Amino acid sequence: MPFITVGAENGHDIDLHYDDLGSGDPVVLVHGWPLSGRSWEGQVPALVEAGHRVIAYDRRGFGQSSQPWGGYDYDTFAADLDKLITELDLTNVTLIGFSMGGGELARYVSTYGTSKIGKLVFASAVPPYLWKSDDNPDGAVDQDLADWFSNGITGDRPAFLHQFVDMFYTPGGEPGLLKKPLVSDDQRAYDLAIAELASPKGTLDCTVAFATTDFRDDLTKVDVPTLVIHGDSDGIVPFEASGKRTAEAIPNAQIHVIEGGPHGVLASHTDEWNEAVLRFLAS
Repeated sequence: MPFITVGAENGHDIDLHYDDLGSGDPVVLVHGWPLSGRSWEGQVPALVEAGHRVIAYDRRGFGQSSQPWGGYDYDTFAADLDKLITELDLTNVTLIGFSMGGGELARYVSTYGTSKIGKLVFASAVPPYLWKSDDNPDGAVDQDLADWFSNGITGDRPAFLHQFVDMFYTPGGEPGLLKKPLVSDDQRAYDLAIAELASPKGTLDCTVAFATTDFRDDLTKVDVPTLVIHGDSDGIVPFEASGKRTAEAIPNAQIHVIEGGPHGVLASHTDEWNEAVLRFLAS
């Protein structure tokens, strides 16, 4: 089982688990919150069969990676990603970041440049800036929503995650009589099991990171071909607050909007998502 060491805490290594599959131009998959690299199960086979080397890793605190107490900020996440790219000696890399994983893409490019990067895919991603403030009135996260995350995670975390996973797959975000999750009970139970095993501290700290980190300046450093792919019914990271603005901020960015897509389009709209991304990678 492959790991790379990205740091240490209290004399113990901080290791990232990753899967390295296939051959060809590399694609690195950066997963969303609160899941792991296993969330790319619907994408890895299609990418490998299309002739790509696919690296899917678990962010610190999640999946099979180490669960340190600290380091759940985007500067550290980008440094972890850089260590992975450097350790594996990757060049002409396509970085695909889903949800909070899109923040890694923006911060990595801003900090380390694009000399090793061929293309970027922001998938239902949090940039450019989710926090609603006087200088960002179009943000999607306010203090009430931040408190909902914090209180839920520090209160009854399994119950909160169960609710969140249902929202993840429901158009508009809120299940009800007319709107229901677009994936099976089994898929949601699988995701919940992955989320429950993540670091409680990392789960909490990441909500602060993805809600309050401003990526607007980071996006100005993007100078490689970029695709933004997003569901138009995403109730977790709304398209108007994120994907639409990211596409507008990056010159010549391509955009693919998935009609009726909730946040969890990787599983709810797998075929359409894969076809759009593979078409972009082949262009």
